[in-house]
Amino acid sequence: MTRPPTAAQRRIVDAADPVTGRLRGTEAQLAALVRHGLAFRHPRPPHDHFLTPAGHRIRETAPQAEAVAREEPDGVFAARVGGEEPAEAGPARAREVHSAWQGLLELRRMTHPDGATDRPCGWERAHLVRAAALALEAAGHPPEGPDTPGYRVRATPQPEAVAVYAPEGEPLRACAATLERAGWQTGEYTEPRTRTRYLLASPRRV
Repeated sequence: MTRPPTAAQRRIVDAADPVTGRLRGTEAQLAALVRHGLAFRHPRPPHDHFLTPAGHRIRETAPQAEAVAREEPDGVFAARVGGEEPAEAGPARAREVHSAWQGLLELRRMTHPDGATDRPCGWERAHLVRAAALALEAAGHPPEGPDTPGYRVRATPQPEAVAVYAPEGEPLRACAATLERAGWQTGEYTEPRTRTRYLLASPRRV
């Protein structure tokens, strides 16, 4: 990319699917983005266009005023990690979560050489907390609220691992089963000081 994208190109980049990066535009507009290294044409039918890593970076550098206006600071859908303020949990939220999960499965299919959807992709490894939380919320697990029990997903010092807290017993085991079905490997541990049980979860590679 030798020059900034035009306003029209920027609108197309900003309107890309927040999870898969799928683009919509005229053939000429999409071809221009490909020439500038901001998009690529998928080799499999229907040959849709998607953002490249450079295209994602362009979108993430949106002016602060635009970013504040979005529901999420960086324009990417984020599942609830637990501990947030209470929010609407009705049908609209359920549709958003379902759409995000389906988009993530499509991203797995597109980015794995074998087209597999049963294990996490590069985006998930770069956004561990969000990815684990999305798998849990998409499966129907409730996130922790100020006055309600539920899961919490937190970063850890370990590479490619997150900590998942949930009420002990069946909820914790259910979270482990959900993550394993979503392509994560989990282990149950106890914090030495508090004796709190938690899961250590990391994306499975094979």
